[in-house]
Amino acid sequence: MFIFAAAALGLILGSFLNALLFRYNTGKSVLRGRSRCMHCGHTLAFLDLIPVFSYMYLRAACRYCRSRISWQYPIVEIAASALSVLVYLQNPEPMQFALGLAVWMALLFVVVYDLRHKIIPWSASGLLAVLALIQIFIFHFSFSNILAGPLLAAPLLLLSLVSRGRWMGWGDGALQIGLGWLLGLTAGLTAFVLAFWTGAVVGILLILFSKGVTIKSEVPLAPFLIFGAACAYFLHVDLFQTLPALF
Repeated sequence: MFIFAAAALGLILGSFLNALLFRYNTGKSVLRGRSRCMHCGHTLAFLDLIPVFSYMYLRAACRYCRSRISWQYPIVEIAASALSVLVYLQNPEPMQFALGLAVWMALLFVVVYDLRHKIIPWSASGLLAVLALIQIFIFHFSFSNILAGPLLAAPLLLLSLVSRGRWMGWGDGALQIGLGWLLGLTAGLTAFVLAFWTGAVVGILLILFSKGVTIKSEVPLAPFLIFGAACAYFLHVDLFQTLPALF
């Protein structure tokens, strides 16, 4: 029953995230006004807004103008539902579940927004950092955990500084601070390594098999950083757990 409730909550949050993703930085409030079709502007009814079900029921098209509905809607809703269940299975206590769910909803927002716009909103990175610090001070305080964020972000921020943002965007370093605080030093380092391994593999495959993609093409790093973080967080992958404690 609790797993079903977590899944349903995730679907609702995924629907909210979709609205936020389309309205963020456009001057439109996500909390005000009825939802409307982005093409014809018609106000959407209740049956148009049920997560996942409406997409399938309407056959991925607006019932009023028949314009195509983005695949982003069901993908984000299903991903949010899956993340909600995974967070609950890992953190069933209410406080830990609430904080963990907020963290991963913020990270899901970052993944989709970075893929769409190739930029990481500072507000999302700041929210992640605050939530991760709250978790540290409430559940697992240590000096190594406090230092994990700045230490793991330092290489990315240094690349941004040296290149003046051309080689590495400043948003990636800001995101890594929160990920380091979320995971701790060794798990965070594991996530960092996994991110660059997977990023390298995907980059090579894109160069080999995608037209127009070259070694100079811009590939968002945030999805890979968050993929590595998910492996460390949910699968408990830690390549450096045998390292002696620093503090």
